Amino acid sequence: MAASSDRIMLGPLVAAVDQGTSSTRFLVFNAKTAELLSHHQVEIKQSFPKEGWVEEDPREILQSVYECMERTCEKLTQLNIDISNIKAIGVTNQRETTLVWDKETGEPLYNAIGARATPRHSTPPLDRAARNLWLDLRTQSTVERLINKTPGRNKNHLKTGLPISTYFSAVKLRWLVDNVLEVHEAVQSHRAMFGTIDSWLIWCLTGGRNGGVHCTDVTNASRTMLFNIHTMDWDPELCKYFDIPMEILPKVRSSSEIYGLMKSGSLTGVPISGCLGDQSAALVGQMCFQDGHAKNTYGTGCFLLRNTGLKGSVAIAGAVVQWLKDNLGIVQSSVEIENLAAAVGTSYGCYFVPAFSGLYAPYWEPSARGIICGLTQFTNRSHLAFAALEAVCFQTREILDAMNQDSGIPLTQLQVDGGMTSNRLLMQLQADILCIPVVKPSMPETTALGAAMAAGAAEGVSVWSLKPEDLTAVTCEKFEPQINPEESEFRYARWKKAVQKAMNWETTEPVANGNGMY
Repeated sequence: MAASSDRIMLGPLVAAVDQGTSSTRFLVFNAKTAELLSHHQVEIKQSFPKEGWVEEDPREILQSVYECMERTCEKLTQLNIDISNIKAIGVTNQRETTLVWDKETGEPLYNAIGARATPRHSTPPLDRAARNLWLDLRTQSTVERLINKTPGRNKNHLKTGLPISTYFSAVKLRWLVDNVLEVHEAVQSHRAMFGTIDSWLIWCLTGGRNGGVHCTDVTNASRTMLFNIHTMDWDPELCKYFDIPMEILPKVRSSSEIYGLMKSGSLTGVPISGCLGDQSAALVGQMCFQDGHAKNTYGTGCFLLRNTGLKGSVAIAGAVVQWLKDNLGIVQSSVEIENLAAAVGTSYGCYFVPAFSGLYAPYWEPSARGIICGLTQFTNRSHLAFAALEAVCFQTREILDAMNQDSGIPLTQLQVDGGMTSNRLLMQLQADILCIPVVKPSMPETTALGAAMAAGAAEGVSVWSLKPEDLTAVTCEKFEPQINPEESEFRYARWKKAVQKAMNWETTEPVANGNGMY
């Protein structure tokens, strides 16, 4: 270890915990330059106890956070960087993943029920994703029961801005209370605490059962179906609708304030002062601070956020590449698909709607299933690869059209991040189909950067200015549209026709097999 007099003084540093579905990372940034100085990553195991179920061990997640923190501090020390310059920590997380723990013992009462597996941390992209299951489907019968309670069986009845869906936290929490005895008993005896991953981590890092802070931020709360987007707090009527006691919910806080202090490890005493759901953090990291700015994250799914409070989710994006690789054997690696598709430069009229688990925004149609149409005797695997990449772009176009209509502010360019953005053909196709430029930052760590910015800007920390004139300019690569709008509109219209063919394929009621499983 270097003597303190030899340490490099870089000014204030800010760190971020980036907890995703398949890995945890801890990253440290220079608050003045936004330069990434060091990081460490630990893989997280997902378990699939039944078909359609996705779970993770909350203890393993917490342990991975501590390991990443300590290893990163060791790396900084080896670089002669003084870790005492770390002034704040932000947390960004997989949003809809749901867990319940015992506030007296500090132990989880069941595994965390997963939301998705969007690998945003690895290169090459997608090769690390062991499964295409990005969504836990065990709550489908719960969703059907809840929809039946609404007037006209309207899945958009609630005042949350969200449809009633297996995707969001409230139905998973309802399932836990109904089906896990330990959770039910803890709720009855007032020992239960509910949270998404951010709440679990902040509670544990700030002391756990010894004074830990039970909180979440507005971006995570807004994805639960229990949050009133008008009052910006938990809604008593929604909690009654889902039969969820409000006492188990975390306190909703802003995304940038001091929640508490680290209580153990090398960073003891450092404030945790930023909290954002992963896609909202990426919006901040992409510097989308002006009305109408938008970013799209390309991973297993696509997540398009716009600075008007709008968000759209595409269930299957990069997962279609994984499907071509694992299920059909058309490609041997996710990198290969770009070369395969580029070799023909067209789908030759083939359209691929990858509705493997239904369609999400803007349709929210669980009965849809995947189809490939427009096949001819001439169609080969290269055309199918091209159609798969186009499918990602068409789905993004559908969400963007809905956002343009809702906001009344046409988007003039789309900022992008995520593992799939390394596919240059995909980025060019996206620009062609949207008829606007696509802008890719050279610094890919936008999610963690956004959490760090929020933490550093918090009152009482104030080491990271978010004033436009103080923000570090980000170098970018821009993809301009290269086809005429008429061709783009023709291809998009054919895609919309294909989507209609995929609709109403499955009944909405799940069918049990002989074992009583769905």
